[in-house]
Amino acid sequence: MNSPESDSAAPSAGAPTAPACSAKGCRADAVWVLAWNNPKLHTPERRKTWLACDDHREHLSSFLGVRGFLKDVVALAEWESRDQPPA
Repeated sequence: MNSPESDSAAPSAGAPTAPACSAKGCRADAVWVLAWNNPKLHTPERRKTWLACDDHREHLSSFLGVRGFLKDVVALAEWESRDQPPA
């Protein structure tokens, strides 16, 4: 979803990192998943994702919503649990 920027404060290779917000210049931990698609490019069931921290959720949602791309906003924990098979 995001590629981490390389800098001297980056965690060592192999260390898990928390997903970061997709807003330009923001490195805060992501809390939300914004699922979207561009109907001119993607099939209706296709979902691309942006991640958002609490501070950027509304801004990124608005950006996608104005264009008619936003399909769903889900808490990151809920989104990740959707991918897990039932126990």
